[in-house]
Amino acid sequence: MAESWVNSAERIGVDLHLELPGPGGRRAALIRALREAVRGGRLAPGTRLPPYRSLAADLGVARNTVADAYAELIAEGWLTARQGSGTRVADRAVPLRPAERVPVKAPARARGTRHDLRQGTPDASAFPRAAWSAAYRRALQAAPNEAFGPGDPAGRRELREALTEYLARARGVRTDPDRIVICSGFAHALRLLFGQGAGQTAGQGSGGVLRGPLAVEAYGLDFHRGLLAAAGVRTVPLSLDEHGARVDGLGRERAVLLTPAHQFPTGGPLHPERRAAVIDWARARGTVVLEDDYDGEFRYDRRPVGALQGLDPERVMHIGSVSKSLSPALRLGWMVLPERYVGPVLAAKGEREGWASVPDQLALADFVASGSYDRHVRRMRQHYRRRRDRLVAMLAARAPHIEVTGIAAGLHAVLRLPSGTERSAVKAAAWQGVALDGLAAFRHPDTDMPAPDGLVVGYATPPEHAYGAALEALCGVLPPG
Repeated sequence: MAESWVNSAERIGVDLHLELPGPGGRRAALIRALREAVRGGRLAPGTRLPPYRSLAADLGVARNTVADAYAELIAEGWLTARQGSGTRVADRAVPLRPAERVPVKAPARARGTRHDLRQGTPDASAFPRAAWSAAYRRALQAAPNEAFGPGDPAGRRELREALTEYLARARGVRTDPDRIVICSGFAHALRLLFGQGAGQTAGQGSGGVLRGPLAVEAYGLDFHRGLLAAAGVRTVPLSLDEHGARVDGLGRERAVLLTPAHQFPTGGPLHPERRAAVIDWARARGTVVLEDDYDGEFRYDRRPVGALQGLDPERVMHIGSVSKSLSPALRLGWMVLPERYVGPVLAAKGEREGWASVPDQLALADFVASGSYDRHVRRMRQHYRRRRDRLVAMLAARAPHIEVTGIAAGLHAVLRLPSGTERSAVKAAAWQGVALDGLAAFRHPDTDMPAPDGLVVGYATPPEHAYGAALEALCGVLPPG
């Protein structure tokens, strides 16, 4: 029987796990175990090993057994020993054996990328590290002991209270802390609302809080449509025009998902008459509107339009996150729910659901309450406005035949291309190391609305020092006029 051993290694501050056979051949077994740990990558080059005495005591073997094993591995080149530095794994590349290799496939879109102009990601270099660190420290110092025990499925009260005030002030949302449920982002919200069960009849949902069919905009994230399809929810596309979704096409669907502040990805806001019309439809049908407020704070030509939820808090589920305003690395979002849906959503979340990190929730609560979030959003609004202005100006100078469509808002723009040129432009961009998406990638497969050619360009993603070069590369792959 193998013996597992974990060394506390208090003198050097590391733990080491080895497996040795039973009695007999301890020296040879130790040599084999250390070789395998190095060869397999568990002991990286430069790792300091425990002293002879510590290792011998933990293994229950003679000190000389460890000394002899180290000496042989030093002679073979696996280890090195220097006076005052102890015994360490040799500082050289130690590849895994072929049978042990685990291939890691890079995302296809990222391979060979020199300029990242994909939509949906903020400028990572602009993350407010100092302000976030200060909020984190304050939050941890002020947190009660119970914050580090079992959590509340609704999320920390501190964050729900901070969001109640902020969303009312900045987005016109009408709610209270008891109607907010913290989640890890929009996709998590969809999973909670529609479930992920298998074996359901298409279009009937999977026993979640809501059921299909669900009306959606004819252009949107394929990832979200795939998530809904996996839950057995049939999606019905609504055509789009310059005034947003054609909500007059709504019928007997059980709910509708909209991006009313800034349609994703085409860029238009939902017209005021259509905002009122979709609320009337939800009231008449006794159903709900899901409002994806993915970048509602970032409007550049005027003050941001208030949230649709403010028109009827009992008919609109307002869903937001910090993935665009702060970082997608912070898995923090929120659902502002009609009162009748709070209990079912919490039941779907469950008592042992993988919730958003409590320290992160506390930090965001402080970040919002202290005004740091407002200051960051204002700064980034100016930052991204300048980015968009540079894009528009360069296109006007270098490619005046390319139209930038949609309102001045968000983190991306849609470039309207001459008919029949989208596919070749996307291929040319990939060849030149420019990562971006064609408009067709966001089109619902069942829509019959016209399919204009275009590129979806994320102007927020590149770091500031690389943005000019990214725009130059973009102009180099656009079709001629």
